[in-house]
Amino acid sequence: MAINVRGKNIEITPALKEYVAKRVGKVTKYFETLGEITVVLTVEKGRHIVEVTVPINGMLLRGEEATADMYASIDLVIEKLEKQIEKYKTKLARKLRGGIFKGEFAAAAPAVPDAVEHEELKVVKTKRFAVKPMNVEEAILQMNLINHDFYVFSNAQTEEVNVIYRRKDGKYGLIEPEF
Repeated sequence: MAINVRGKNIEITPALKEYVAKRVGKVTKYFETLGEITVVLTVEKGRHIVEVTVPINGMLLRGEEATADMYASIDLVIEKLEKQIEKYKTKLARKLRGGIFKGEFAAAAPAVPDAVEHEELKVVKTKRFAVKPMNVEEAILQMNLINHDFYVFSNAQTEEVNVIYRRKDGKYGLIEPEF
């Protein structure tokens, strides 16, 4: 298991790195194979922010928490990831029982309460629209004009479908799919 711990506006002490490794180790016990886990610790305006990204079988689990204490933020983000893992394994267990999917998590799927097991994901609205070629700046303007948190567009430079989105920190992110 490889854990990459980085810091922004904070020095990563050996004690802090050891604590991160110990707590992130709780997440790794659920899976046999994982990619490199990335942990970013940030101090910003008195807030201690922890972002953890865990690649699992082509999927990404991601958690972010911010408190006044770095250790508390680490604990909270691990709790959040454990809840995500429980949901992931519940879905997987449901697929296994249905005979749709045979994977490495069959034996590792945890027992979950019936209330969680019957939760279904439903699409409540479908929207169709023309994807117009534009540059990233135009896409940001369009997104802001319609007051959405994301915008799908055809990138005029790459001729690929991209998604621009507003991050929690108020900045923008760009999703460029790889096929």
